[in-house]
Amino acid sequence: ATRSLNCTQMDKDTVLTHILKPQGLSTLLGGEPPVSVINSNRYISQLAGGDRVADINEDDTPSSLDHAILTALSAETKTVILMGPEGSGKTTALEKLVLDWAKGDHLQNLSFVFYFRLREMNSLEAVLSLETLMQNHHSRIPPECIPPILQKPEEVLFVFDDLDRYKYNLNPSVHTLCSDPSQAVSVSCLIASLFHGSLLKGSAFVVATRPTKRLTFLKSTQIEMLGFLKPQRAAYFNRFFTDPAAANKALVHMERTLGFYDFCTSPRFCWTVCSIYKTLMDARKKLPETLSQVCIDILTNLIQALSLNKACSRQLVLALGRMAPRCFLSHHSSCTREELNSFGFQQFLTSVGVFLRVDGNLDSDTCVFSFTSQQMQEFILAMSFFLDKSTGGSVEKMFEEQKGRAKFLDLFLSGLSEPIQRRPLETLLGEFDPDQIMNFKSWFKSSSEEALKAYEKDRHIRFYHMLHQAQNENLVKEIITPSARTGLSYGGLSLQDSVSLNYVMTCLTELIMLNLYRTENFTEEQAEVLVPAMSLSHQIILSDSSLSVGAVLHLASAISRGVTKELDLGHAHLGEEKFKILCAGLRDSKLQNIKYYLLKAPFKHSRYPTTAFSKTERNSINTFTSCEDLGLVLTSGSSQLRVCDISFNKVGDQGLMKLCKSLSNPQCKLQKLKLFDNEVTGACCSHLMESLRSEHCVLSELDLSVNELGQKGGLLLCQALSQLGCPLKKLGLKRCELTRPVFEELGSVLSSGNSKLESLLVGMHPVGDQGVKPLLAAVAHPNCLLEELDVEMTNLTDACVVDLCAAIRASKTLKNLELSNNSLTDVSVPALIQVMEDSPNMQELRLKYNDFSEDVLDMIEECGKVNF
Repeated sequence: ATRSLNCTQMDKDTVLTHILKPQGLSTLLGGEPPVSVINSNRYISQLAGGDRVADINEDDTPSSLDHAILTALSAETKTVILMGPEGSGKTTALEKLVLDWAKGDHLQNLSFVFYFRLREMNSLEAVLSLETLMQNHHSRIPPECIPPILQKPEEVLFVFDDLDRYKYNLNPSVHTLCSDPSQAVSVSCLIASLFHGSLLKGSAFVVATRPTKRLTFLKSTQIEMLGFLKPQRAAYFNRFFTDPAAANKALVHMERTLGFYDFCTSPRFCWTVCSIYKTLMDARKKLPETLSQVCIDILTNLIQALSLNKACSRQLVLALGRMAPRCFLSHHSSCTREELNSFGFQQFLTSVGVFLRVDGNLDSDTCVFSFTSQQMQEFILAMSFFLDKSTGGSVEKMFEEQKGRAKFLDLFLSGLSEPIQRRPLETLLGEFDPDQIMNFKSWFKSSSEEALKAYEKDRHIRFYHMLHQAQNENLVKEIITPSARTGLSYGGLSLQDSVSLNYVMTCLTELIMLNLYRTENFTEEQAEVLVPAMSLSHQIILSDSSLSVGAVLHLASAISRGVTKELDLGHAHLGEEKFKILCAGLRDSKLQNIKYYLLKAPFKHSRYPTTAFSKTERNSINTFTSCEDLGLVLTSGSSQLRVCDISFNKVGDQGLMKLCKSLSNPQCKLQKLKLFDNEVTGACCSHLMESLRSEHCVLSELDLSVNELGQKGGLLLCQALSQLGCPLKKLGLKRCELTRPVFEELGSVLSSGNSKLESLLVGMHPVGDQGVKPLLAAVAHPNCLLEELDVEMTNLTDACVVDLCAAIRASKTLKNLELSNNSLTDVSVPALIQVMEDSPNMQELRLKYNDFSEDVLDMIEECGKVNF
């Protein structure tokens, strides 16, 4: 037991000595060394995701990465896979895990921890046993400590980094697995035997890797490294910068200006950005506006650190440019020493560690080289295209060769094609090839113009990204024609998409429409980025969207200080709090038209009144307070609101009463109000009648369809309509529980000479031929001004056709008549066709869903004025 304790302590001491010792060349591309992160108290535990994390936590809440690893190691399956992209902090997390064990903080049930970098084991060609591997790895375990390890495998943890860089196959079927710890076998067989449990069965494993197919051979708990989310980024920046104001400035700039590319969640990228920003901020220089400019700053810094002359610097970058496409094609994204020499690195071997990761002894033929960052690999490839045409060829050829591999190549080409952007590099490397620049610009202009004529959102956005990288306002105006500015929805954008879209739109100075239809999660960050574009837009479409509270705040701010005249929030879910915030921003705005309604599915006509307007899910502006907020907007004196559609909300009688007071206010300019299916009843119609009688009311259109107004409510509205000063020209009362007496009164009002009504929608009331007859008589009266009449689904039969035709012939104003969903038959068709052809005023007769047979279809179709 004493010997075992001594061995354990010896292993902990050597682990601490090994891991805490700085290793390799520090470079901006490699990220902050783990030992520096840990020693400087800049370690931030990430959140963990993946299919098994919920099982670990027994709920759906995110787990900290450290907690997820420790919990998974205590489970039955003792193999834990950490998955994350390059620079996500996998190595740092592993070294922190090992150090915590060595310091006595965690995993004290384990006696031994062995830490290996699998990429370094690629060069081990000799056969060796597990015992030899244990003795010769960094801990230098003496022989007398081996037996306790082999006797208690459950107290042993193996930590492996860089599984994706391991060149050997882990499929157990290709190996003769070893079970004897003293047997010497190949390294590939040894590692496979450990992973698959034939060697030291019962030991635990923590393995880090980028996403790879190798995982299919391992039974494990897989944990996804989510990287630095917003809270972790804020914490990291605050630890990096001693000045909180500087930390906040750097963080906000990275997220909002750069567009928060996916790799901003990478701890390595955060460290690189912090380092560059700190240098620039200390020198009081401007921070980069684009990702291309960040890479230019990084590369400029690296080249200057080498102190090479211009010719040598150019040769080095061209060598890197020749290596970049080769690494894209390589299965392991790496090159051998021999390949490196063929690219022209012979005189730069001592400097390659600034740009590349070096695995193995630099003087050894088994040493391999790879780019530490795919982002910089692509940037160097783009730069070499402009430096030397012999290495690049045409831009089309380059894109074809890198198709499916490169993510940012086109963006970097766009950024480097602009002289102001590339100037710092040309100072160090010499001028870029003008023919290659012309080659790219010609491709860019023709390709972008072609893409923007089409209706593929992703292609639009990609070229917006490229325009953003170029930072050339004149180029934007040259490429983005008026036809490319409207008509296509840009809903569902990422934050970086929003940054690029905002840049392009603000270069245009004025927008007809900003279409963000179906933005499922409009966040505060996205809305803040798009405030300038929203302020310049005459129309903003956010229908079918979900907005956060912060997004509504920025939307309201943009509208209050911008030129927006129309806002479409149809089917958007706000709720009272967000609606109140929005209303506060509308009081001093130029907004004239707002749509805020909610409908689960598009309305479809039906033959049956019971299903024609089914009850729908409603928005939650359902109280007196919400309508009071809207009323304050309408009566603010500075509001320009002319059209308001708040259909399918629970306005109710109390809410409508509040709005009625606003309609009577001399400051209210509202002309159109749509209250379709708002749960109002006839009890509110007396207040509505008083408003419509008011000398200050300017409401010309009102839709109260699908509300239970009943006979009492309908007759009160008729009293308002009979007043000479009533401003209404269009009234919607479909399916409002109206009765024959109401239809009779409406007929009297229309023929009185006092009514200004030009459109009356009273369908979906089963009043029959006799009920509709007073309206037809009114249509024939010379005092009636109706241009549109809707009597859909009112149980009309062929018996009404004589009166109907007489009314059409007598009217000098009627243009549109809706007769769908009634009981007209073939008998009525000849008379209806004839009257439509004889009437110079009539434009359309709608006859859908009547009882016509196929015998009259040809006759109906021949009449261009009939919609069937």
